[in-house]
Amino acid sequence: MRKFNIRKVLDGLTAGSSSASQQQQLQQQHPPGNREPEIQETLQSEHFQLCKTVRHGFPYQPSALAFDPVQKILAVGTQTGALRLFGRPGVECYCQHDSGAAVIQLQFLINEGALVSALADDTLHLWNLRQKRPAILHSLKFCRERVTFCHLPFQSKWLYVGTERGNIHIVNVESFTLSGYVIMWNKAIELSSKSHPGPVVHISDNPMDEGKLLIGFESGTVVLWDLKSKKADYRYTYDEAIHSVAWHHEGKQFICSHSDGTLTIWNVRSPAKPVQTITPHGKQLKDGKKPEPCKPILKVEFKTTRPGEPFIILSGGLSYDTVGRRPCLTVMHGKSTAVLEMDYSIVDFLTLCETPYPNDFQEPYAVVVLLEKDLVLIDLAQNGYPIFENPYPLSIHESPVTCCEYFADCPVDLIPALYSVGARQKRQGYSKKEWPINGGNWGLGAQSYSEIIITGHADGSVKFWDASAINLQVLYKLKTSKVFEKSRNKDDKPNTDIVDEDPYAIQIISWCPESRMLCIAGVSAHVIIYRFSKQEVITEVIPMLEVRLLYEISDVESPEGEQAPPLPTPVGSANPQPVPPQSHPSTSSSSSDGLRDNVPCLKVKNSPLKQSPGYQTELVIQLVWVSGEPPQQITSLAVNSSYGLVVFGNCSGIAMVDYLQKAVLLNLGTIELCGSSDPYRREPRSPRKSRQPSGGMLIVTSCMCSISSLYSESVKKLRSSFLTGLCDISEGTVAPEDRCKSPTSAKMSRKLSLPTDLKPDLDVKDNSFSRSRSSSVTSIDKESREAISALHFCETFTRKADSAPSPCLWVGTTLGTVLVIALNLPPGGEQRLLQPVIVSPSGTILRLKGAVLRMAFLDSTGCLMPPAYESWKEHNVPEEKDEKEKLKKRRPVSVSPSSSQEISENQYAVICSEKQAKVISLPTQNCAYKQNITETSFVLRGDIVSLSNSICLACFCANGHIMTFSLPSLRPLLDVYYLPLTNMRIARTFCFTNNGQALYLVSPTEIQRLTYSQETCENLQEMLGELFTPVETPEAPNRGFFKGLFGGGAQSLDREELFGESSSGKASRSLAQHIPGPGGIEGVKGAASGVVGELARARLALDERGQKLSDLEERTAAMLSSADSFSKHAHEMMLKYKDKKWYQF
Repeated sequence: MRKFNIRKVLDGLTAGSSSASQQQQLQQQHPPGNREPEIQETLQSEHFQLCKTVRHGFPYQPSALAFDPVQKILAVGTQTGALRLFGRPGVECYCQHDSGAAVIQLQFLINEGALVSALADDTLHLWNLRQKRPAILHSLKFCRERVTFCHLPFQSKWLYVGTERGNIHIVNVESFTLSGYVIMWNKAIELSSKSHPGPVVHISDNPMDEGKLLIGFESGTVVLWDLKSKKADYRYTYDEAIHSVAWHHEGKQFICSHSDGTLTIWNVRSPAKPVQTITPHGKQLKDGKKPEPCKPILKVEFKTTRPGEPFIILSGGLSYDTVGRRPCLTVMHGKSTAVLEMDYSIVDFLTLCETPYPNDFQEPYAVVVLLEKDLVLIDLAQNGYPIFENPYPLSIHESPVTCCEYFADCPVDLIPALYSVGARQKRQGYSKKEWPINGGNWGLGAQSYSEIIITGHADGSVKFWDASAINLQVLYKLKTSKVFEKSRNKDDKPNTDIVDEDPYAIQIISWCPESRMLCIAGVSAHVIIYRFSKQEVITEVIPMLEVRLLYEISDVESPEGEQAPPLPTPVGSANPQPVPPQSHPSTSSSSSDGLRDNVPCLKVKNSPLKQSPGYQTELVIQLVWVSGEPPQQITSLAVNSSYGLVVFGNCSGIAMVDYLQKAVLLNLGTIELCGSSDPYRREPRSPRKSRQPSGGMLIVTSCMCSISSLYSESVKKLRSSFLTGLCDISEGTVAPEDRCKSPTSAKMSRKLSLPTDLKPDLDVKDNSFSRSRSSSVTSIDKESREAISALHFCETFTRKADSAPSPCLWVGTTLGTVLVIALNLPPGGEQRLLQPVIVSPSGTILRLKGAVLRMAFLDSTGCLMPPAYESWKEHNVPEEKDEKEKLKKRRPVSVSPSSSQEISENQYAVICSEKQAKVISLPTQNCAYKQNITETSFVLRGDIVSLSNSICLACFCANGHIMTFSLPSLRPLLDVYYLPLTNMRIARTFCFTNNGQALYLVSPTEIQRLTYSQETCENLQEMLGELFTPVETPEAPNRGFFKGLFGGGAQSLDREELFGESSSGKASRSLAQHIPGPGGIEGVKGAASGVVGELARARLALDERGQKLSDLEERTAAMLSSADSFSKHAHEMMLKYKDKKWYQF
């Protein structure tokens, strides 16, 4: 009997498991004799690796600020435990504390390449900034006390830590251990005092005597503590609570800011009362009465200058009667007081000074002000205190981001073109000086291709950003709201009531980098097409079209359901879409019941519009109200420069517009589009005989149910969602839900954006998020509303019988239907402007599970076929000859790779839905490959992208997985759990692009970029900037002859002797717990694990080995010398006792 080897069977199973099911599927779909031609795929799993690259934008919810005056590096901490470091423009770094606790304070070890962070969970962390990706070297967790304030003197290794109980502990920052020296609150305050002084709010040493420590308690008590004698020298008491304290550099005076809006200046040796009390914003009353109390002064800084008066800079302290006044920073210099208004509330500020030494003239030159949503730098050296122009990309959230798109490998002339038009938009009046935060060094940009990010915003603005080589810089800003009339007052709002707050908000962006054509869809159901021009033009009349897009609901089961056949209309005419026929009384405007009809949501300006160089309006298209019903929001959009067409769809239907002839070509309800094969229709319908159009335009009219009573609630939801930066749309991110008749489901009544009723921290399993396909009675109407979720122009085979590819439009819907619409384009040149484009549904229908998200086409070799485009040319050329030349050159398909193909060659359509991906062979329409991407979740974003001279499908799922699949065979190449979907912002903004790049909006103010390319991960370490650069510490100030002679000048203190273990003993073990960090060699491991990382690790290991060898060498030398001395002593002893007898010893 033959032996059965189970191991071989298992090996065979393991080897074949990845492809077995796929091969089985293929065999079922295609008999062996009719297999698809094999395409060699070059992408393998080893080409993929996922890692975060950089984070751009303003730190979300900032809470702390620090500056290294020698390295010139700025650090910002946030309420979510993030740490952002800024050097020269282009040198930025993001780190994250694992606990996620708020950062309450940051302290640089000046010119040491290290930083201490204090967190709200009572932990201190020491960060090593000498590596490109900073890492924590040590952590210390306080177990019994809450940390409130930290102070690290310049060039000291002992960190003072104040607590809520009023005690001060001392930490050695080298070993991150506690000293046994403690300043107890009851020793610091008066023995006669019966009340607790409150938490420590300030600690600093006297600039002239390091042995004297100034401690500020919240209640208003300030103590000058002598560290050597361990007792209080002086105690200063004031009735009002203290917020901050600052020294004069000579160490004879200090200033306190209080909760009643006053500043008190004290002489160190006069504790009885302050020398001076100032209320900067208080009204001075007559009869010598006290000024009226003001708001608290949250922080004060006292900075001296050699030639003149000192600067007193403070935040807060405004009078209580200044209602509605913006937050202010006050700069008092001599007799002048400047009040600088800020756009947001002040979190913290720091004065930048020429010297790091606290006992020298400070010479302040700028003030960094950290606001809630901005970072401002004020020039103190210029009159009027102008601000510096901020070079960091911190204005992403200037208006909340509502959508974004990412383009890698753009045409090389695009960024210079956008920069040149954007340079004219820059504001004037900035400081003429260079940005003073200029530490660090740039990384080596290994990328040679250009990248552009486009962000759409709630105020209707669109921003173009240069994102090349992991940097970010704003190039150009377009305001789309300029074409609309603004409502002057609150009563004058007849049209903008789809959304009260942000009627111009951008929902979808469609951009063709080669032709520079831009198309946007806005929240008020409007579409604007833009051309790029370097010339300024004045548009006398803004071209506009109004489209009446209807959704047909027919409860009557009769062949006569369709009374009005499609109307052939002269397309070349300039007038907008004609009024629908009056055979449907319900569609006409009815004034008797006050229903709004045939009016758009926004009013286009009727006055001439001056259009600056850049993007200029070509055409405005608006959907109109129908019988009191507002138009549904646009869910998908596509523009094609070669065909001169734009197409958009929503849950009512689809419309196509010829933007060259300014005419509507197609206007179909989704039921009309799908025809009798629609599986989700409610009623059986008779076959539609009038499907094919005889002319260019189709108008289908029918009645709609009004749900205006349910509408107001969703308006509120949209407004709140926009304000929190969560308003949702994206091409098929989540299907727009529809109007419901049932008042019990009012929350679904009118989704102005993809589900806006989602909470920011929703559970992924929430029912409202996973789209139900149930056919229950209450959801029948919703179920029948099929929205257009994906649109793609291409030149391919529209029908099975086609022998050659031709221009067409592929349409995907939320119910997984894919339809093909054939386009018959007139010849190029002048004929294109005179003859109509003929549009006709081809009858081709394909089905997938879930809403269709993305479509793309491959040629017979498996290469991606981009949609046809016309290269950009300046269209505002005055010469008639040039204009004619341009028209002659216009071709319907000027740059299409398919036009050169032979007839016999086939193509592949790649279609990605929420649940699966299919590769369809054309023209046969056979399913060549199929991959079920997810069963339990759904895909939020799918993109067909190029990587390593090949292409793949990249998907981001709602369950947090990022996956890539080879094309055309859809082999899984990468599946990594990256990020659970915690809010709709991520779903709306996540996008993949070429060369392994991706991004999403990680917070309302920040963009997180990541890569899924192994090559980029390996090169990342080189591309990142250096934060730490070796810089000489400035020389200490000269004491001068007389000060040296008579004992003046700064007094030094041997802190080691005072706080070291030998004199102060060990601290209680239960007080704080030391946690070693993953810094050092582990920090390098956090970098890319490629060749660069290996080299860095090898270098570090060599350094360590070198240190160990040198230690060994020293020890060997010490042992040799000790052996030598021992032999010498032994020889001497031998000589001494050589001639003595034993009894003489």
